Amino acid sequence: MTHTTPIRRSPGLRVLDTYCCQGGGGKGYSDADAQVTGIDKDPQPRYPFAFIQGDAIAYIREHGAEFDFIHASPPCQHDSDCQRIQGRDHPDLIAPTRDALNSTGRPWVMENVRGALSKLRQPVMLCGAMFGLETYRHRYFETGGGFTLHQPHHPQHAVPQAKMGRPVPPGHYGQYVGNFSGVQQARDVMGVPWMNRDGIRECIPPAYTQWIATAFQATRLQVAA
Repeated sequence: MTHTTPIRRSPGLRVLDTYCCQGGGGKGYSDADAQVTGIDKDPQPRYPFAFIQGDAIAYIREHGAEFDFIHASPPCQHDSDCQRIQGRDHPDLIAPTRDALNSTGRPWVMENVRGALSKLRQPVMLCGAMFGLETYRHRYFETGGGFTLHQPHHPQHAVPQAKMGRPVPPGHYGQYVGNFSGVQQARDVMGVPWMNRDGIRECIPPAYTQWIATAFQATRLQVAA
């Protein structure tokens, strides 16, 4: 594994952000005052926090117990709508990632898309409408290691949604997937101003993981009390 930047140590919440890509999930944890370290098999020059290039599953097994909380976003292409249309072959890493997470004894969350729903165990669904974002982008979060989440209220989708990847008409929410247009608009809507198109089309809006981090911190405070 190649360490491109050192892991920061802090008495505060330490989060390992695995399969981190350009850091949408990591940004939410950072916004909740966590110290974030990302790992990804590919170089991620846009990742805004401490970063390690390497195999996520191996790193979880070897070092996951050194962190307070672990986030995992195994590649979603295997189960995405685009993959089914295009017939591409991608690895299915959900079960191996879960096994690695459970081996650490640490609390964790694992995220994926709707197509992976049958493989996730009692996941909580988050939607942009829950956080006042002008996009829906449903993502599903399985929890483990003693950590649980409640399912928040899902507001009705009252605003029409633009067609997948198409320009967003006035009065619509965007679907920022594939080779979509409107990169700056997507940055503004999802709160990821440092990302390019490649990062945006796969990212978790930081609002989702900030909510998760806040829930976890509240759990820690209850245990400490």
